[in-house]
Amino acid sequence: MSRPITLFTGQWADLPFEEVCRLASGWGYDGLEIACWGDHFEVDRALSEDGYIDRKRETLAKHNLVVHAISNHLVGQAVCDHPIDERHRAILPARLWGDGEPEQVRRNAAEEIKNTARAAARLGVDTVVGFTGSSIWHTVAMFPPVPPTMIEAGYADFAARWNPILDVFDEVGVRFAHEVHPSEIAYDYHSTVRTLEAVGHRPAFGLNWDPSHMVWQEIDPVGFILDFADRIYHVDCKDAKVRTGDGRRGRLASHLPWGDLRRGWDFVSTGRGDVPWEDCFRALNAIGYTGPISIEWEDAGMDRLDGAPDALAVIRGLNAITPPSAAFDAAFSSD
Repeated sequence: MSRPITLFTGQWADLPFEEVCRLASGWGYDGLEIACWGDHFEVDRALSEDGYIDRKRETLAKHNLVVHAISNHLVGQAVCDHPIDERHRAILPARLWGDGEPEQVRRNAAEEIKNTARAAARLGVDTVVGFTGSSIWHTVAMFPPVPPTMIEAGYADFAARWNPILDVFDEVGVRFAHEVHPSEIAYDYHSTVRTLEAVGHRPAFGLNWDPSHMVWQEIDPVGFILDFADRIYHVDCKDAKVRTGDGRRGRLASHLPWGDLRRGWDFVSTGRGDVPWEDCFRALNAIGYTGPISIEWEDAGMDRLDGAPDALAVIRGLNAITPPSAAFDAAFSSD
């Protein structure tokens, strides 16, 4: 299918935006999923600085690239998170961190996500990809025992914080695509069901399908596409390799750094892990997904300048699978 293949710039934000555009265009990408950090897309400048968005468009056009989505994972993480601590200070702009008072940080983050929707609309894109954070992720370890009321309160907290944000998304005609991911309010299949229920299945809130976080949790990424067909608002292609089975490497990864071969799983370049990519693309075809296919490249064991074009070649072939206009066995019919 003729879906644009884009490169998510989040893992490239240490490079100037112009340089990432040059690289992506040279490799043959159709466009970018632009991260709202580094100098790639600054929400406050997009809303306050004359000519800022025009300059971004000019840079993209110069390199024959398009943009269909922007992503603000880092700020979205702080909207619901508990606790708020030094990890958030490291990823948030100083203007949002302020003096670090947790509730104020959450409120600042919520306002920034509202502004991200407004900035996306000005840029001319209809999808913001990101995280939500979670006030109950820290309870997933199951001890001390977690009362059901605490979990219910977590989903209520998410709804209370995100419904006003989604009101702004509705106002400006933009959708939020939540990346189902450990540490978020929706991190697996059933938590996704519960998250959608918490906001009343409102159309402004959908999903960014990223199978890398599913395979190591043993969630079927194909079934996920089919079951949440009406909520797949964006696609990120990232891969993961599971290496458990030796009696030492566990799925919780032992606090070991990315790329450490003692880990039970790791991210790898798209097409080199355990994601059943062809089945996934056939499922995307089956649900009629026509949006961008974005490559989120992560692999601690491969240079990214080799990995990004390598992943593009894999996805370009899969993206070329076109659903037939008639059933293959139609020729057998006497009619």
